[in-house]
Amino acid sequence: MKYFTKELYEEMQIRGYLVFPETKKDWEDDIAWHLSEGLNLEEMRRNNLKDKKEDLLKYLPAFFHPYIQDGTINSQFPSDELRKMADQWQMEYDERTKAIGVTYRNYYDSIKGSLPGYVIQLIEKSLHDAQVTSIEIPSKDTFIMTLDCRSGYHYLTDVRLTFTGVEDVQPTNLSVGSGWLYDEVYLTETGFELHVLLDGPLMEFTISAENVSIEIIS
Repeated sequence: MKYFTKELYEEMQIRGYLVFPETKKDWEDDIAWHLSEGLNLEEMRRNNLKDKKEDLLKYLPAFFHPYIQDGTINSQFPSDELRKMADQWQMEYDERTKAIGVTYRNYYDSIKGSLPGYVIQLIEKSLHDAQVTSIEIPSKDTFIMTLDCRSGYHYLTDVRLTFTGVEDVQPTNLSVGSGWLYDEVYLTETGFELHVLLDGPLMEFTISAENVSIEIIS
């Protein structure tokens, strides 16, 4: 991936981590609700911080690190200082990711007229949140992927992608159940190269082919 990378996706999760309750009452109401449901919110926040700590330290600037190390980034209602820092970081992150999106869109628009019709459909009818249900390689130049799109934005059923004129696939041992996150397409001399960021585990899938067909399975 040149644009929507694994690192950008990990950083995206950090952005969500810095969304705080607007008021002290909202914070207290959240605590009260968890208590009413018999949930230990303090323990949940502690475990969540433990899971996210490595990425928080990796992607957030050094002035956030004391809040991460002592746990106050999610165990206390945010101070005005922390909220201000978070707002500034989020604004800069949003501007940066918007610029990345515009750069890729400009590239895509420049090659769209040279792409096969089904490749355009593949990109423009997003498969975001679709789940990989099967992989088939019936021949050295054919690769078939079936996806459950019921949780996605389009199709809302199973679809089968059949790539033909395949020159390269990396990796070939995709995990059934992986989720389709983001994709990018590039024009090649013999067709196109599709890059897909998948989750479960987080990884990049790349396939170079001459064409692809999309079959809706009812």
